[in-house]
Amino acid sequence: MMNRPFVVSASFALMLLGVVAAGGQTFRTIGTFSGANGANPDYAPLVQGTDGNYYGTTQKGGTYGFGTVFYVTPSGTLHTLHSFDSTDGAYPNAGLLLGTDENFYGTTVGVNGDSTVFKITREGTLHTLASLGEVYCEAGLVQGTDGSLYGTTGIGGAYNLGMIFRITTEGALTTLHSFDGGDGENPGAPLVQATDGNFYGTTSSGGSYGSGTAFKMSASGVVTTLHNFDFTDGASPAGMMQATNGEFYGTTLAGGANNDGTIFKMTSSGTITMLHSFDSTDGSLPKDAPLQATDGNLYGTTSEGGVGQTCGGGCGTIFRLTPGGTVTTLHSFNSVDGFRPSAGLLQATSGSFYGTTFGGGAYYDGTLFGLSSGLGPFVSTLPSVRKVGQGVIILGNSLKGSTRVTFNGTAAVFTIVSNTEIATTVPYGATTGPVKVVTPGGTLKSNVPFRVIR
Repeated sequence: MMNRPFVVSASFALMLLGVVAAGGQTFRTIGTFSGANGANPDYAPLVQGTDGNYYGTTQKGGTYGFGTVFYVTPSGTLHTLHSFDSTDGAYPNAGLLLGTDENFYGTTVGVNGDSTVFKITREGTLHTLASLGEVYCEAGLVQGTDGSLYGTTGIGGAYNLGMIFRITTEGALTTLHSFDGGDGENPGAPLVQATDGNFYGTTSSGGSYGSGTAFKMSASGVVTTLHNFDFTDGASPAGMMQATNGEFYGTTLAGGANNDGTIFKMTSSGTITMLHSFDSTDGSLPKDAPLQATDGNLYGTTSEGGVGQTCGGGCGTIFRLTPGGTVTTLHSFNSVDGFRPSAGLLQATSGSFYGTTFGGGAYYDGTLFGLSSGLGPFVSTLPSVRKVGQGVIILGNSLKGSTRVTFNGTAAVFTIVSNTEIATTVPYGATTGPVKVVTPGGTLKSNVPFRVIR
């Protein structure tokens, strides 16, 4: 375990901080990887911890060269929590999940694809929960309402074409579904548990046209193919998310009008609407699903394309998508500030966005960046669905001195744990709706409606 601070050099910071992006957004580089402190964060979006810092993984680098778990403060100080040494996993290619127990959970691809599932505390103590074998687990985990963790593997399963698994936080592993090609293969993106209780996801290949599928899985593991991509509406889907309107939004790595990838919308029954075809100038090859921000728009990244083709095909972009399908490029990377942002974005409770690039920067090992677009602070809940009487963690900023917490208007008993964390329980009489916290600086509202289940 390591705990080494790394701060961007003053000259490098002056060169990169405060770049004004399209529409008045401010882009800044907050950190850079140097190999020793990690290298090449890939399909690994950042996640906000209860301490207000942002946690993630790098695929390579660290003490042994097998990747790291790190956190970065909002001001840009980078700390290595753990360096993998291959005996405890190697090459973590996906992001971390913040569990309801406040520990982080993740996966490693492993040497020769021998993947693992691990738990790591905020202090950096790592436990291997399970060894999955040679399955190339490159997607992040999701925690279901039952408390178990759900994930996918790129190969493995009965047909060696990928599988869906469930694992408890104690390490009990169950294979739920093996893909057979006809229903898709290589499910390389995280699942999402929707408001109907089912899990939704994508496969990057297979299906009727070989271009991938979108599917639904029941809690018991029954998989239904919802859509077969045919290249005209996209190919190699890179995951989906559920928006507050109940519909799913996702991206495809390729296909569409220009073979640069697409953004699509899907109903829970599988009806697809293609919203946008990238054309390289506004981005190309999006590798992760977008997120819905507090303004109702969707934000994401493309790993290539953009203006100023300094990377031979473009260094990648940050984009905004309106619900109606209008795309605006907010930033085009130029290699100096990073290239190939393969992971999606995090909207921190400050309102700003944070992310990583696979390469570029001072040492060409990747960067950490922030983008401010004028969105205000909010609170988020962990988890976003609970029964009356169950515990909930509220994450935010400047929470000390808070005087009131409500669940859709019903007051709750709460404890202020720190300036960035409140512990509470779902009060009797609460119904589905926003969580609000009255702080000394004003009232903060949750970014998504909190669901109360019976």
